[in-house]
Amino acid sequence: MPTDGSHAPWRPNERHHDTDIHMNEAVFWLLRYDGRVLVTTDEHGAAAFPYGPAATFGAPPDALRIGEWQGCACHAADLSDIPHGVSGELTSVRALFGLAGAEAFALAGRATQLLDWQQNHRYCGRCGTPTEMLTGERAMYCPQCGLVAYPRISPAVMVLIARGDALLLARSPHFAPGVFSALAGFVEAGETLEECAAREVREEVGIEIDNLRYFRSQSWPFPNSLMVAFFADYAGGDITPDPSEIEAADWFPRSALPLLPNPVSIARQLIDAACKGTPRT
Repeated sequence: MPTDGSHAPWRPNERHHDTDIHMNEAVFWLLRYDGRVLVTTDEHGAAAFPYGPAATFGAPPDALRIGEWQGCACHAADLSDIPHGVSGELTSVRALFGLAGAEAFALAGRATQLLDWQQNHRYCGRCGTPTEMLTGERAMYCPQCGLVAYPRISPAVMVLIARGDALLLARSPHFAPGVFSALAGFVEAGETLEECAAREVREEVGIEIDNLRYFRSQSWPFPNSLMVAFFADYAGGDITPDPSEIEAADWFPRSALPLLPNPVSIARQLIDAACKGTPRT
């Protein structure tokens, strides 16, 4: 059971870090350099993660085990440079979906979030002491004051609103040109998902909703979000976009939608499900 860090229930010197690896053990690697991931090709010419012992890639002994890839262990590490003789191309995490599929994208997303967490919690946020990695659960532990830092997850709500055959879609100025999507926003402290959905819609476009129905969720590593998607019905009001967040918003017939987000995103999956007439309830 997680604690608030006010006590020190763990004793690091009695544990083996779950990051410890055998330096000569060949495993798959998710290696990040300058914010991008190193991708190679397998014997069939398909995109893959590099494979080999840690020493081949200059990976540190505290590399993170993040799961499995093609039935073998997969570790993640940040590199200060690309070792001589290592082949491959650097690509963004977003591009991995198109290169290697959903499983690779999900694994890279998990690695990205955990590497960021490890990098950002090298020192205790309470007393400044260097932290240590614990085992049994993902946690950075302060041996001085006992503070425990877990990977940060920021919940965000996404809402697709229907009014008859039309869907309310909006675009942020940060989107690619012409792309529209469902509304979304981060959950605030002390707020439920349902309260967040109603507030975000009201703040961003000035309308009211009802009949909120859960669709599904998606881990979204940009940087550490958990997207929770809902369908909702229009309940009143006129579209009044908040100019600080929304560049444009309108009702679009399902048969004449604008450019939509990439299929990897839950936003696109939510819109596609609405158009197929099979929303989850």
